[in-house]
Amino acid sequence: MAFLLFYVTHPDEETAKQIAGRMVQERLAACANIFPVGSAYWWQGAVQQENEWVSILKTRLELEQELEAAIRELHPYDVPCILRYEVRANADYEHWITTATQP
Repeated sequence: MAFLLFYVTHPDEETAKQIAGRMVQERLAACANIFPVGSAYWWQGAVQQENEWVSILKTRLELEQELEAAIRELHPYDVPCILRYEVRANADYEHWITTATQP
């Protein structure tokens, strides 16, 4: 059984924790990992270099659209980075993700 990893960047730790915590609380994600990262990117015609925070959220395939919409609703960036990867894991971990995202 496959599931999704969402990779989302945030401007600071507080925002990352707030959004990730809400997604887990609402059972749209089974869990989230949060960590700092340095980023370089083009924005408004110039290269920017910033410190950001990343959250990796794990969820069921069926929750893809709902999770993205919920992240977008709370995210402060004009163009948030919301990537998703379809992945597989050991069977009991995949089962845990399924049960942790059930209402």
